Amino acid sequence: MKLSSRGRYAVMAMADLAGQPTDGPVTLADIASRQAISQSYLEQLFAKLRRAGLVNSVRGPGGGYRLAKSADDTRIADIILAVDEPIRATRCEGLIGKGCQAGGERCLTHDLWDELGRHIFLFLSGVSLGDVVAKRVLGAAARPTARIAATAAE
Repeated sequence: MKLSSRGRYAVMAMADLAGQPTDGPVTLADIASRQAISQSYLEQLFAKLRRAGLVNSVRGPGGGYRLAKSADDTRIADIILAVDEPIRATRCEGLIGKGCQAGGERCLTHDLWDELGRHIFLFLSGVSLGDVVAKRVLGAAARPTARIAATAAE
């Protein structure tokens, strides 16, 4: 599974916004400069993020964007879904109820990739912008595995 630039850039921009020391609005020009992302592309992403209720816009001189909720209450999965980025690992996207093969059947590995997509979604739902900014993400995937292994050993 590969996450497209739309989802990655939205998360990068939101992490940049969350990591700013000021409570005031942050301009897209500043985020674009720091993250090396086109400002016009950010405008498209932030329009979707605003419609999803993840950011608030401030108009006029000194305007920009700020988080609608705290960084700890903003989930990475919500950001990705807000910019219309599906979190899937199967190749049969857009074929609801059908498989990825020509006749509509599911391929032999469909359930594997479908479950992987679900795990990715669960992982991203468990990670907040606060986690990203505070660098608490490294090793996060191992924590549930360690709990499962400890439970199985009991």
